Amino acid sequence: MDLTHACVFLFTPGHAPQRFDKGLRSGADGVILDLEDAVALTDKEAARGHVFDWLARRTPSATQGQPLVCIRVNSLDSAFVEADNRALVQALQRGHGPDLVMVPKVESAAALAGLVAGWSAVGAALPGVIALIESARGLEQVAAIAQACPQVVALGFGGADLAADLGCEFAWEPLLYARGRMVQAAALARVALLDVPYLAVKDAAGLALETRRVKALGFTGKLAIHPEQVGVIIQSLLPSASEVQFAQAIVEAAQSSPSGVRVVAGRMVDEPVVAAARRVLARHARATVPDFSERSVA
Repeated sequence: MDLTHACVFLFTPGHAPQRFDKGLRSGADGVILDLEDAVALTDKEAARGHVFDWLARRTPSATQGQPLVCIRVNSLDSAFVEADNRALVQALQRGHGPDLVMVPKVESAAALAGLVAGWSAVGAALPGVIALIESARGLEQVAAIAQACPQVVALGFGGADLAADLGCEFAWEPLLYARGRMVQAAALARVALLDVPYLAVKDAAGLALETRRVKALGFTGKLAIHPEQVGVIIQSLLPSASEVQFAQAIVEAAQSSPSGVRVVAGRMVDEPVVAAARRVLARHARATVPDFSERSVA
């Protein structure tokens, strides 16, 4: 499963089933049904029931071209993960598991691989895994976590929790080093990389700026916590018309001259530049930017 061209995944609280289908209509590449942070301790059991009951009724995304469905389970050291995992295994056995599972607060490649190995006994197609890095220990182990098992298809940057663990401000410059570590680990493992949600839901300009910044660093997508953020993220991540035009010129030059160094618009172009141009065109082909002007999914 290749998520590198997916722009945005939208969190939806697991205790609010009336929002699940609305999330699928938001224009996001996927919806994350959250059993962890968005759910109060007293609502955990009810949320789990809502999520897996809804999964049993849905049409699988892979066969219908719908947005992907992801479940964020509780962290591996929580009192709720055993019940989450048991419900997940039962759903997989019955053929209505999610497309993806987001595992929060991952700090060990071995622990993550052990969790996934438990699913393998089911004998069904396994969901992809998004591993959230939210602690200093997790950041230290991020390269190994990204390569923990073949099911890991993306890393997620949990900037808020990481900032609290590091004792730094939850802001751009204090977390720049951590984001850089994430980019390197994702590139080594050839997996997607999703940035932390932007918490000021009414600040579209700030969201666009941060999204463009993480795009420049090498992040492939961003997490969202409100439907209104989806369009802003997609528009900020998709390449501009000038970027697409230049990428097309580079690829055309490579096709006409299969080997050696080329010159495009006065710039020397070698194979790594050609590969980058192909990535730009692949992201451009991902989708036409949806019209969000009249869409209401709140």
